[in-house]
This record gives sequence, structure tokens and C-alpha cells, in this order.
Amino acid sequence: MKAVILAGGRGKRLKQVTDYVPKPLIPLDNIPIIEWQIRYLKKFGIKDIIICTGYKTEQIENYLHVKNNLGVKIRFSKEKIPLGTGGAIKQAAHFINEKSFIVINGDIITDIDIKKLKQKQNSIAAIPLKTKFGIMSIKNDKVVNFNEKKEISDLWMNAGIYHLSKILTKDLPKNGDIEKITFPDYAKKGKLTHIKFKNIFWYSIDSFKDMEECSKEIKTRKYIKYVAK
Repeated sequence: MKAVILAGGRGKRLKQVTDYVPKPLIPLDNIPIIEWQIRYLKKFGIKDIIICTGYKTEQIENYLHVKNNLGVKIRFSKEKIPLGTGGAIKQAAHFINEKSFIVINGDIITDIDIKKLKQKQNSIAAIPLKTKFGIMSIKNDKVVNFNEKKEISDLWMNAGIYHLSKILTKDLPKNGDIEKITFPDYAKKGKLTHIKFKNIFWYSIDSFKDMEECSKEIKTRKYIKYVAK
């Protein structure tokens, strides 16, 4: 099975850094996001990877050319103009001959079990929604407890990892986001499914706080051993 990494965005929320390096090369515990993702995919036996790039492509290519000991085959699908997530996947589809493939957003660090996700085609990895704010427990008008980043029961969020059929790529926009165009359409038609994952390690790197917290969690969990070669 092949995997597509969506790594073409500018990372505007991290502008102070991404003015100089593309988001996939932002280091977390001294290893760039893109390398963490490649190691993660390789752990699940995926060694044929297409990286969708647009912004500062050359830097990503140069890093992976120098880091040539990752043990995977890497190809690049380069966007001349921003295509959105749907357009990027559609352009990369010519590399894929298999019936299905994995897609991961280029800023996700996780230990979600891809083997489980592969059980269903056109499926989204779903994780419990977590609030970014402290939740107060109140009793008799008094605050009795605080709970940071509490999971909200029965509300699920898109984890940014998909198992898609090759046929679906025909329904992707040439320019636009899969999350805003194709997924809502497939959901209405009953053609989209999900796999739920609880108690997992998951970060989307959208802020400096995310970088700090994820790096700390990588060390605490010894994530490097999880994705060891």
C-alpha cells in the first residue's frame, strides 16, 4: 500500500518559522515533522510514499535526499499553484495503481493504528474531541475541580488520516479541499465511514504551543522507539 503526505501548505500560523523553512521541516525533539511521519508510515509496512509539496519544495527534497537512510521510496507531487487537499490528492493519484491508499495531513504526529484504518475503504480516523480550554466542575455555585483538555464524550473529530479508494479520486476537485467538497458529498450519499480511536497520541502542529507540547510528549512517550527503524 502507498501513502500520500499532504505537505504543501505555507503554515501561516507559524509564520515566524515558516518564512524560512516549510512546515514539514519544523523540528519536534530535533527531528522534522516529515521524518516522524515517514517513520510512522514505515512502522505499518508502508514504504512507498508520495509527498505533495508546494511551498519551499526544494528544502524538503534536499533534506530527504541527504537523509537517504529511511528505507522508503519517496516521490514528489509538486503543486505549481495551491490546489487544496482534494486537488493535491487528485494530482498525486497518477502514482497510485492500487485499489486504495492512505492519506495523512502533513502536520500530524500520532500513534493511530493504520492496520485498523485499513479495514474499511473511504474511512476517516476519528478521535474524541478535546477542548483547548480548562473545564471547570461546578457544584453548588462553587468550582470544585479543573480539567485541562478534557475529551468531550460522543463528539468526534477528523484526525487527518484517511484510507481512500482509488475510485474516489475521480470525485475529487482539481482545486479545493477534500474535507469541504468530497467528504460532505460522500457523507450525504452514505459512502463515507470512520474508524474510532480512543486513548491515542495525536497532535496537529498548528501553533508554537503545539510544537512545545508535542515535543515534550514525544520525549515522555519515547515515541522514537515506537517508530524505530
